[in-house]
Amino acid sequence: MAAPMELLCWGGDWDLPSVHTESLIVLVYAKFAGAKLTVKLVDWTWRTITASIPQLHYEGSSVTEPTQILNVLRKNRFNADYELSAKQGADTMAYIALLEEKLRPALLHTFWVDAENYVNLTKPWFASHSPFPLNFFVPARQASLALSRILLTKAEAPLHSITEVEGKIYSEAKECLNLLSHRLGTSHYFFGNTPTSLDAFVFGYIAPLHKASLPSGQLQQHLKQLHNLCQFCSTVMKNYFDETGSGSSPTSQDAVDANLQKLTQLVNKESNLIEKMDDNLRSSPQHRPSRPHRPDPKPSSLATERNSTPA
Repeated sequence: MAAPMELLCWGGDWDLPSVHTESLIVLVYAKFAGAKLTVKLVDWTWRTITASIPQLHYEGSSVTEPTQILNVLRKNRFNADYELSAKQGADTMAYIALLEEKLRPALLHTFWVDAENYVNLTKPWFASHSPFPLNFFVPARQASLALSRILLTKAEAPLHSITEVEGKIYSEAKECLNLLSHRLGTSHYFFGNTPTSLDAFVFGYIAPLHKASLPSGQLQQHLKQLHNLCQFCSTVMKNYFDETGSGSSPTSQDAVDANLQKLTQLVNKESNLIEKMDDNLRSSPQHRPSRPHRPDPKPSSLATERNSTPA
């Protein structure tokens, strides 16, 4: 019997199983490959404050980073890429590198550096999912890490400040989304009708951007103009995560069954009430069936003669 796999990740919102890109990549790939993971949501404590998320616990060891976690799943025969050719495998690696280099900086800026989005969306969400007093520390730490990563990878001379870098990273991100849209075309997935690891990475990157209610969303507006990428996100959610999709969880199915049971009880109750009202109606005096009218009996001739005889 295979050892259970436990995944530590950020939780879901915005109709997504996770709002965290890296966590979302692993979750959706596990669905594609048929791997059953025991999902455990992040429980921030001082002991785990420096933990890398997502984190896979398997056979006494811990693995972080999506690429490493996916390798563990493949070694355990959960491989969504087994039908890919060598060229398609090389294309997968190239597009994943493109996502990392061109799209990630703009996503970090959108959610963590853009003041309006950070104050109104990102900070409140992560603060509400962290216990006191870490709810003050976690969002600020994540925002600081995001800013440092952007400046480290994109702040080349003569661009040194985040304001100077901003235009560059958004331009590159829009170009990346255009390339992804062109590559996807009219297909359901990037290599035909079967999802692969590339689909998992693309979904993990663009789904939060597609679904979040961003107050400031220039990159989101650009994504919404690429209808095939938006439809791609909807297809993955419908087929692997929605209640009506093939990937509906036992919890969601239980909810459906509970609602169906309540509806059945309500229908039965209404039916019994109607029957009771009908019985009361039948027994009411004004609705009792009337007896047929019987004419008064005519007096007999003998009685008539007796009455007419004088005493």
